[in-house]
Amino acid sequence: MALNILVVDDSSVMRAIIIKTLHLSQLPMGEVHEAANGQEALKVIDGNWIDLALVDINMPVMDGEEMINRLRQNPATSDLPIIIVSTEGSESRKEVLMRKGARFVHKPFTPETLRDAILRTLGGLDEQKAGDGTI
Repeated sequence: MALNILVVDDSSVMRAIIIKTLHLSQLPMGEVHEAANGQEALKVIDGNWIDLALVDINMPVMDGEEMINRLRQNPATSDLPIIIVSTEGSESRKEVLMRKGARFVHKPFTPETLRDAILRTLGGLDEQKAGDGTI
């Protein structure tokens, strides 16, 4: 199963780093979409099949928290797996987002850290096959 992933970050450099790290993680990759803020991300999600969103919290126009709120309110996207990729240090803010079903990967991260978070979040991938790139 190839994963269609949306990377949402206001920094084009960080989006590129995340995408490169995804490719190094040996997960089965399908389409990788990008958005610079939550508003753009909602448009991408509306027009594409997305299996997982990797989302920064602090962004202009619409931040990651508001994006997650809107996704959770929409029956079509309420169960979309989300991993926050951020330097966020506020434990109370992280707890609020985790109650909404998001997981966290802290910047900086390694391909293994990101891969493990994705496997834990999606739960349905066979870890052995994902590790050798055969799914």
